[in-house]
Amino acid sequence: MIKKLKNKVVVAMSGGVDSSLAAALLKEKNYDVIGITIHHYEGNENLESVEQAAQNLKIPWHVLDFTKEFKNIVIDYFCQEYLTGRTPNPCVVCNLKIKFGLLLEKAKSLGADYLATGHYAINEYEQKNKKFLLKRGTDENKDQSYFLYRLNQEILPYVLFPLGKLKKSQTRELAKKYGLKNYKKEESQEICFIRDNNYRKFLSQHIQYTIKSGKFIDKEGKILGEHQGIPFYTIGQRKGLGVSLNKRRYVIEINLRQNTITLGDDKDLYKDKLSVKDLNFISGDKISDSIKAEAKIRYNSKKSPAIISPSGEGMVLINFEKPQRAITPGQSAVFYQGDVVIGGGIIEG
Repeated sequence: MIKKLKNKVVVAMSGGVDSSLAAALLKEKNYDVIGITIHHYEGNENLESVEQAAQNLKIPWHVLDFTKEFKNIVIDYFCQEYLTGRTPNPCVVCNLKIKFGLLLEKAKSLGADYLATGHYAINEYEQKNKKFLLKRGTDENKDQSYFLYRLNQEILPYVLFPLGKLKKSQTRELAKKYGLKNYKKEESQEICFIRDNNYRKFLSQHIQYTIKSGKFIDKEGKILGEHQGIPFYTIGQRKGLGVSLNKRRYVIEINLRQNTITLGDDKDLYKDKLSVKDLNFISGDKISDSIKAEAKIRYNSKKSPAIISPSGEGMVLINFEKPQRAITPGQSAVFYQGDVVIGGGIIEG
């Protein structure tokens, strides 16, 4: 009996240089490549750019309409988190439930063996423990493993990251070599479905009827002015407060129940511990004792040494060696040991 070669791969193509090159590299390795673009909100994709890349690479290409699912799963979550005074990370949810959830299932239904994306991360099988490891991408400035910490042993066997060991500069050089017209294309914006990064405008359009103004107060409870609504603010924010004060003030606490926002000094933003819930450990094993690791409290922060300890059902406590600035409920805390992502969860406070 001839063993079937596992070489059919669906590549999630957004129109950017990263996903286009991922498709090119896999085709060069003799994979049977299918390009798929997810249509998930109005005006989201550059279809012309994707079509050019697919034609250049001579691969079949399809567009899937996930607008309804994206609204229900990602946008509604995004708005709800802001309504409750938290700061969400929609990319983490989108990766798990849309790209490596719905799209992966669609890829399998097409007979594909793998789903590939243009993420800068490394997926490696460790023979010793017979488990897949998620590792940081080689390019420290582009590493996107933070956004992928919710992947697991059920998903990783079907995932390819062709750019994981490349630097962004190499990606552009290779894309030019392959004749991809988008090799100079600029980086995509921070949150894909919010144009001009104006999330206040987006929230006003989507949840305006539930947003109520309230009071800015200091640590002693003195009223400093009026805020425009809890969803418009995040921990550590200084600009755009809309209130005139005699010195720099930062958002240090958001109280949903009392509809107040506490302003304080920069030093008030530093804390050395936090609780994390909604955990995922990539190995599938839960921690039963304290472990040494490094943790990131947001994508653009640096890894920092910490002790991670079990703390009640489904939670851990992180104790940092050095205080961290602006720990923000709703964001993700991601745990590393060396270059390996061991897991993470949602910051509770």
